[in-house]
Amino acid sequence: MVRILFISLIFSLLLTGCQPQNRAEQAASEVITAQQPGNSERCDILLFASFRGNGEDGLHLSYSEDGLNWTVLNNDESVLAPQVGTKLMRDPVIIRGPDNRFHMVWTSGWEDAAIGLAHSDNLRDWSEQVLVPVMKDFPTAKNAWAPEIYWDDATQQYWIYWASTIPGTYPDTEKQADKGWDHRIFATTTKDFTTFTPTELFYQPGFNVIDAAIVNTGENYTMLVKDETRYPPAKHLLVATANTIHGPWQLQQAPFSPADVWVEGPAIIELGGWYYVYFDQYTEHSFGVMRTRDFKEWEDLTKQLNMPQGSRHGSIVKITREELSALM
Repeated sequence: MVRILFISLIFSLLLTGCQPQNRAEQAASEVITAQQPGNSERCDILLFASFRGNGEDGLHLSYSEDGLNWTVLNNDESVLAPQVGTKLMRDPVIIRGPDNRFHMVWTSGWEDAAIGLAHSDNLRDWSEQVLVPVMKDFPTAKNAWAPEIYWDDATQQYWIYWASTIPGTYPDTEKQADKGWDHRIFATTTKDFTTFTPTELFYQPGFNVIDAAIVNTGENYTMLVKDETRYPPAKHLLVATANTIHGPWQLQQAPFSPADVWVEGPAIIELGGWYYVYFDQYTEHSFGVMRTRDFKEWEDLTKQLNMPQGSRHGSIVKITREELSALM
């Protein structure tokens, strides 16, 4: 049986260039790869979900095999138009869930106290878009920005988290914010995208914070956040870590993003033993990327990055070559 499995795996790899999906096949594939030093250690395609302009036309997709050179799909035209809220589709975040479906959340409008939500089996055909009123229990909330979605194995549920401003809550930092937009990170959880737990404060670092992105490194949970303080300007990215997704989160005091560059929208993906972090250098209308193995020492690869013109921040998910072919 083992010999048959190995032969079928080799045939599959030769045909598709993609690694098997279940754990038993994955382990066997790793043995094969180890026996063939010339093979690439990965075969996933990276898919970048982003927006253009203010997000009026919806979802844009591009792909890469090396994490540095990106090619647009659909002639860089939108593949999905926004239909809920104020009908924007900013900050799109797509993940593949344990159900092998794709789940996406996005900012539906500058002053919507809700977020957009949709699902897909193939990244082409999407479910009916739903507006989730995540801040309905906070009637003075001004917004719900840059939602992210994360499947947590430990708690066996999806965590959806975003940045919101509730005026008057933090008067000291509100004075340092852009026109009173003083954010903290809030969250809800769900198992089925039908019922959601009551929204709770998720992260309060003592400063104006947006654009949280979480990854589990195997050693801990690592969260990247943007310090959105305007006076004096911060506008940089920081790292926080925790042993559980509930926290408490320990913040590294020094930012890792380039000095004197205003950045936002970090997107994290693991690639060849490195964690690549992409960010929108929005005042310069360009993108940057840095990589790290431990979220302490960083290598800046921005000069090697070829990102489609006009890309605004979103997320990166791994797909198979077959899934990419279906999008082309």
